[in-house]
Amino acid sequence: MELSVIGTSQGTFCGGGELVRELRFCVPKRNGDALNFFDRNSRRRCRNSRLQLTLTASGQSEPVRSDSFPVHEPAKRPNSIDRVRLFVGLPLDVVSDCHSVNHARAITAGLKALKLLGVEGVELPVWWGLVEKEGMGEYEWSGYLAVAEMVQNAGLKLHVSLCFHGDRQHKVSLPRWVSKIGGLNPSIFYTDRSGKAYEDCLSLAVDDLPVLDGKTPLQVYKGFCESFRSSFAHFLGSTITGVTIGLGPDGELRYPSHHQHSNNSIPGVGEFQCYDENMMNHLKQHAASLGNPLWGLAGPHDAPTYNQSPDSNPFFNEHSGSWKTPYGEFFLSWYSSQLLSHGDRLLSMASDVYTNTGVATHGRVPLMHSWFKTRSRALENTAGFYSTDGKDAYEAFAQMFARNSSGMIVPGMDLSDDQQPEQTMSSPEMLLKQIRAACKRHGVGVSGMNSRVGSNGLDRIRKNVTGDENNVVDLFTYQRMGAEFFSPEHFSSFTQFARGLNQHFAELHSDDLLAEETVPVEAEESVPVEASSSPSAEMQTA
Repeated sequence: MELSVIGTSQGTFCGGGELVRELRFCVPKRNGDALNFFDRNSRRRCRNSRLQLTLTASGQSEPVRSDSFPVHEPAKRPNSIDRVRLFVGLPLDVVSDCHSVNHARAITAGLKALKLLGVEGVELPVWWGLVEKEGMGEYEWSGYLAVAEMVQNAGLKLHVSLCFHGDRQHKVSLPRWVSKIGGLNPSIFYTDRSGKAYEDCLSLAVDDLPVLDGKTPLQVYKGFCESFRSSFAHFLGSTITGVTIGLGPDGELRYPSHHQHSNNSIPGVGEFQCYDENMMNHLKQHAASLGNPLWGLAGPHDAPTYNQSPDSNPFFNEHSGSWKTPYGEFFLSWYSSQLLSHGDRLLSMASDVYTNTGVATHGRVPLMHSWFKTRSRALENTAGFYSTDGKDAYEAFAQMFARNSSGMIVPGMDLSDDQQPEQTMSSPEMLLKQIRAACKRHGVGVSGMNSRVGSNGLDRIRKNVTGDENNVVDLFTYQRMGAEFFSPEHFSSFTQFARGLNQHFAELHSDDLLAEETVPVEAEESVPVEASSSPSAEMQTA
């Protein structure tokens, strides 16, 4: 496959006897629930974008090695910026059945565009529900191996996110065999006060219980991580430089306390997720050990539900709430300690598996910033971070990350206080500052993510990732590649953002810079991969 970037001196990649098809960027459309990057019917609306792809007559995509095009070594960057590494997330559905790479031509073009911008690498979501779909220990890595080779060929680094959760929007569930067990034993899932189970990840209360055909979830997660280490051994430490371990809903270390959304513009405080059988057993045992068995009969009876404000019920009331009573302190500290122990177990396992591989391990925490300016800080507490007036949950969590030599990933670095509705008492800036301060005290490296694609947040991201000399973000991952990311309006802004974090671009002649309006586009077909454990599995056009 040949990519020509029109209007630059960075010429042509891979030559020889090709059919030239000029593809222009187009607005996204949906085919069912699958997002297509490229819409043939919309070409005429996109005349300002100038990306030319040259395909071989056979239609077979050719791997592009990093030595196929000029690679500019970054100039030495001064001060804090020297430590910022910029990554971009690949689409969540880049692999959807483990036998094919979706949007393969656009992904290849996008990787080359990112390389020209000086982006260090890309982040790849790897779904437990796809790789180990049919049975315990039955792993299928071929699609992901093909993506890793594409990234290696483009001369980029790869950060892998191992996702032990489901994603309903992208129709990814837990492994079929796990969901079948859950159908017979719903107590393996988190449950709210009304008895509704959250089936997109397993409850932390079963981490060490043999509920998965005689094995514990922790043993199954470890087997998955070890299989990944073995299957991708020749990429580890060279192409693959980091692994993020999924720690809960959406991969974050938290309870699924806010998974029911409403049309209300003011977010609710969420709901405690402690009502599955195993969580209740833990609560009873803990209450009995402290000599207060009645406290272990249930969660707080006076707490709000998902979409209510803190003052809707007595528990989180600012002035007379139960959160500051002995019972409230007992429950909130126990609830948070369970989450802390869960994170400790998984990060410890990951640290053991990836020791001496040249791969850094990471975990992700949420940025639950609504109601931050209240004393009860209800949203953080229902998510598992005991952060009421005078309490700092992030101190204990930072210590736990440090103990496991893991980096902490924090999302929402594109958010600013002035964007938040006044009624929500929100402050993403102050919460981020608190988390980073705790990490700094305990020597934990902080990596960042944005909450959404958009030009409006790029200035805020730049301020957050460069920071000051002693509090810089080590790595920032921009989420994520797709039609909106590569739109002419957004990509030109992202180009300027990347240049600001890669000083060597300023030293190049303007002809060497990627044209601001140049964007990669998507061919509609997926590229099947022959089932193989080899990373060189051949990709054929459909």
